[in-house]
Order: sequence, then C-alpha cells, then structure tokens
Amino acid sequence: MPNSEKSPMTLRPGQPFPLGATWDGKGTNFAVFSENASAVELCLFSGDGQETRFTLPEPTAFVWHSYLPGIGPGQRYGYRVHGEYAPERGLRFNPNVVLLDPYAKALDGVEQFDKGVFGYAPGKDDLTMQTEEQRGAPLGIVVDPMFNWVGDVKPNIPFHQSVIYEAHVKGLTMTHPDVPEALRGTYAGIATEPVLSYLKELGITAIEFLPVHQHVDDPFLLAKDLTNYWGYSTLNFFAPDVRYSAEARKGHPAGAVAEFKNMVRALHDAGIEVILDVVYNHTAEGNHMGPTMSFKGIDNPTYYRLVGTDPRFYFDYTGTGNSLNVRHPQTLQLIMDSLRYWVTDMHVDGFRFDLASTLARGLHEVDQLSGFFTIIHQDPIINQVKLIAEPWDVGEGGYQVGNFPVGWAEWNGIYRDQMRAFWKGDGGLASEIGYRLTGSSDLYQNDGRKPYASINFVTAHDGFTLRDSVTYENKHNEANGEDNADGYNHNVTWNCGVEGETDDAEINKLRGQQMRNFLATLLLGQGTPMILGGDEFGRTQKGNNNAYCQDNEISWYDWDNMDRSLLDFTRKVIALRKAHPSLHRRKFFSGRTIRGENVRDIVWLRFDGQAMTDADWDNHQTQSLGMFLDGEGLDDIDESGYPLKDDNLLLLLSSSYVDLPFRMPDFTHCDEWELLLDTTDDAAHELLKSGEETTLKGRSVKLYRSKRAEAELPS
Repeated sequence: MPNSEKSPMTLRPGQPFPLGATWDGKGTNFAVFSENASAVELCLFSGDGQETRFTLPEPTAFVWHSYLPGIGPGQRYGYRVHGEYAPERGLRFNPNVVLLDPYAKALDGVEQFDKGVFGYAPGKDDLTMQTEEQRGAPLGIVVDPMFNWVGDVKPNIPFHQSVIYEAHVKGLTMTHPDVPEALRGTYAGIATEPVLSYLKELGITAIEFLPVHQHVDDPFLLAKDLTNYWGYSTLNFFAPDVRYSAEARKGHPAGAVAEFKNMVRALHDAGIEVILDVVYNHTAEGNHMGPTMSFKGIDNPTYYRLVGTDPRFYFDYTGTGNSLNVRHPQTLQLIMDSLRYWVTDMHVDGFRFDLASTLARGLHEVDQLSGFFTIIHQDPIINQVKLIAEPWDVGEGGYQVGNFPVGWAEWNGIYRDQMRAFWKGDGGLASEIGYRLTGSSDLYQNDGRKPYASINFVTAHDGFTLRDSVTYENKHNEANGEDNADGYNHNVTWNCGVEGETDDAEINKLRGQQMRNFLATLLLGQGTPMILGGDEFGRTQKGNNNAYCQDNEISWYDWDNMDRSLLDFTRKVIALRKAHPSLHRRKFFSGRTIRGENVRDIVWLRFDGQAMTDADWDNHQTQSLGMFLDGEGLDDIDESGYPLKDDNLLLLLSSSYVDLPFRMPDFTHCDEWELLLDTTDDAAHELLKSGEETTLKGRSVKLYRSKRAEAELPS
C-alpha cells in the first residue's frame, strides 16, 4: 500500500480546528485528537477499497492535522493510530486497525465484523495484540455542509405548551400503507405528507426520536438473527444512522445528512419540533473485550473512564461495558461539539439524554455541579434548546429524579410508577397523585424550576406499551432469545382479569377505559406530557417489555389495526389540553385565594363536594379525587399583556371499582357544569347545576367546565 512519500498528493499543514474532515470548496482539512499516540496516519479509500496513507505531521496541542487539496465531498477515510499496545496501562493503540473519525459527519455503511474490528488477537484475552488487518469499522465520508435552510422556522414552542411524542424513525413508517415503499422506515418517510398530516391532526408539538446517531448491532444479537433496534449503542455522535436513510439504500450513504435535514425542515413546516434521544454516557466499543472501532484505538484513556488501580478495565455505570470520561476536557469538547452541530447544522430543537446521571459523575458520586452541567449552562447555543434528562443510571446513587439543575427537565419515573399503581387500584396514593397532577412540586418547586420540568409519562420505549400495560402483568420476552430473563419484572400493571388478549367483551371494554384513564390523567395534569408513539391507537408488542432487539412487526406500528375510537379520544384530550391554559400552567399552584368563600387557585374535593381534609389525604381507602381549577388563578398574562384567564375546570378521577355519587362544588361563580370528557363513554353529554350529583363510575375520569361570563373577558 502506498505511503505518504509515494502519494501524488502533497500534504499541507492545515489547521488543528475544527476537528473532523472540513471541506472548504478546494480541499479538505483533517484533524483528530490523540494525546497519547506516537503517530497518526490518514487513510483515504477509493470506491474499490484501495487505500492511500498519509503520515500526519507533528500535532498541535495533541491534534494531528493536515490539509489535502483536491479532496472533497464523497471521499471515504479513516485513521491508523500508532502507539503502545499496553492494556494493563490503559493503552490500546494498534495501527493494524482502521479507525473511524469520532467527528465524521457521514458514514459509508455499518460495521462488518467479518472484516475485523478487534485490537486484540481473536481467541485470546485482550492482552495479546492483533497483528492481522482489521477493516470492519465504517469509514467516514467528507460531506458538503451546505444546505438550503431558507424558510426554515423553528417552532420554538414553550415547554409548558409542549406535548411530546416518542417514536422510532423506522418503526413509525415501516408498515404505513400511504408511505411509498422505498421511503418506509427512513427520514424521508417521516417527511411524507401522510405522516406529517397524521402527527399534526394528533396535536403533538414535538417528536422525540429514539437514537439516530450511528450505532452498532452487537454480535450476540446478530448471531440470533436480531439487531439493536433501539440504537442505544452509539458508534459516532455526529453522523445520522445510514440504516434510516433512503439515499443510503440507493447507494449514496452521504445523502443521509441532507435527508435528515429535509425531514427536520418538513417537521418544522408542520409546526413540530424535533428532539433527539442521545447517548453520551457510553459507546458501542464495550468493555476490555469489546471491539476497537474508533475511540478505544485513537486514545483510550482520554475517552473512557478506566479503573484507576487497573486501567485495563472500564468503569461501567451504564450496564454496557464502559462509560465516557466526561472528566477529560477533550471528551467534554466532543460532546459539546456534537450537541452544537445538531442544533446549528441539523436544526434540531432539543435533546433527551440517556442515563444522564452518568454524565454527572465526579468520582463515584453524582454531582449536579459537574463540568458537564456547568458547560451546558454557560453555552449560548445549547442552553437555548430543550434539555431533558433520563435522571438515573445503573451505578450506586444513580437514581436522581428531582435533582438536576435549573434549565433541565426530567423523565419523571416517580410519576410513571405512582400513576400505574393508582390505576391498578393500589390504595394510600391520594397525596402522591395530588403532587403528580400538579407538576410534582415536591420534586421541582424548591430548586427554581417550573411544573414543565416534569416530563410525565406512563409508558416509554423501555417497557410495556399502553395497551400491553392493561393486558399483561408479566413480561413475555421469549422472542428476545434470553429465556424471558431480560426486561423488568416489576411492571406495576394490571391485566384487567386475564393475561393477554381475550375475546371477553367486558374485559376489553375495561381495558379501553383504563387506557383512556391513563391518557386523560397524563394530558390533563400539570407538567409536560410524553406519549409513547402508537399508544394513541392501541399499539401492542404482544407483552414484550424489552423490545430493544425486535426490528420487526413486534416493534413496528401496525397501521392496519388501529383502535380508531382510542385515537379520536387521544386527539380530543390533546385538543382540550391545548385549549385550556389552566391545564398547562407555567407556574406552580400557590394555594392563594382568588375569590371569596376561601376559593383558591386550586381546590381538592371529596366525592361529597367538600374540601379534602388531612384525614382524607392520609386515608388508605381514598381512591377518588376532585381537582377544581379556578380560571382566574393562572397568575400569568397572555401575548397581548392581558391577565390570562380560563374557564373554571373540574377534573374528577376514581380508581375504585365501585361507582360513586359525586356532588358538583357549590361555588357562586360556577352556575353550570358542562361535561367535556368521560372515559367510560366517548359520546357522553351532561349539564349540571352546582350542588347536583353525577355518577363517577368505577375506574374513570371526568372533566367538566364552568364557562366564564363574557363580562369577565378583557375588552
């Protein structure tokens, strides 16, 4: 193979920044960081796989760099990095392995294990260096950064007005009958009119995609004819995964970048924000016996948390074999550069950070003032987008719900568990449900955050779907090939009397009612609701609560078997939420008096219409609540500067199996109560006077409004 001396092209010094491959219209600057390497070779590959190597000059501040005239978009490249192979000291350099640039913006395909991706000799432990050629890692591709963003307007939807829809790029469209077959399962498929219209009509304001960074399909899954469908095994933090690219299917993998941008622009045109689920806590290279594809071979001690007393091994706070070393400035820079790239170049609107507690760890403790959060807080680009934490990891002390800094929202796992327990019929939860319905002030109010910091959810990609949560009490993960040993055992679900699908009409009716109860409490309470994609029409995974490896009909949305009545109900509840500012307040309730008669901005009621007492809150038998929201208690102004007002609302809910007579509150400013929603009857109509009774059926939710007089409206 030719070396730099034999190459007809002449290296120029180039610049150490920006990192990665940067085309300027005449040539490309290459820059890669390695603090511990002794030499770095840039490797250019032709279409037939022929390699040309260039030895890069002496580095600047540990950045090895050079400029090659005439090299432009489409060029495939990688690196060979020289240095000591001494795993016992944390060093894993091996120039026999072609490595992926951590800053590559596009990749030429997926990993090919048959071509070699290991830095150690096969069949031996990792202390023995691999001496055979290893070319199995994907190569980077030089990209043209230009894109016509003219006319793209970010929706900039306030957090408190957001309704998030968690979805998988492939699963959402893979079986959609109105999406052209060539575009199904791709970024381009999301951008088609049928999908955009569906999302707009549903009423969601943001779509949160499961990871779209290029990931690796683990060998143990491939051996079972399975794949890493969810994608939580990141290989590169800049490149959109070619698996979801229609252009890549046509043989143009670099086209994935523009295809992703077109999808974002189309979603923005539909008024929908794009949030990415990102995995900056670990990489696909695994533990000491894992593959060497990029970071491990470029500078292992820089990028990974190594065990100080034995740096051959990795700290593992994620359950995946390694943890990124966010204590190192270069690794922090990598994460920040990646985040800024997705905001500035790809125009995304926010991020959900997988296992975010890992990023906050100092030594072993979780420290909210760690360098990562300090940098995020100070960054003028990143601190302007939506930041959502999954506030736990698998390490000791990793469960940190309620402890993230100002500016962060959190997946509220406490909300999920307590709402599931309540609708399952567990007692003693009245006070907890009161907190959850009002934005979890016990978790977020005292640290400067607002109700919308609580990302409320009852289902997510990890676990049962909504339909399965009322159909199964036990997981059924046999298809995963792990003897049903994987996935959660503590699901906090109730199958309504029969495990699995049934033809029993009464049980199916109850299941439909329970799904409506979950959706109603999720969407009519304070905080930011997140719906798992497909829950709105009853998607099932047949009881699989860990479908991470199921890239098939188990995970794909079944558009031909939709519960359309449930879909209509979901659309209706989302519309109600958006129409009533009392249901998506910016501020926590204060309990302050709004009118006479001790009527406050929020009043909790028993089923007899009287205010809840401390004894009621503490009573283990309390399974029903009435939540009155005064329309004049918003303590906010509208866009015109007028005091923001709403109708008076009354939310009634009962997880008891018996029907209850509920007396409407007798407030002088609430003469009539109009029924807006009943989870037992989609077509229900009711108009009651104050003091009259309604029947709150077992396991149900009702929402009423008392209209404000027109005289109360601003002129």
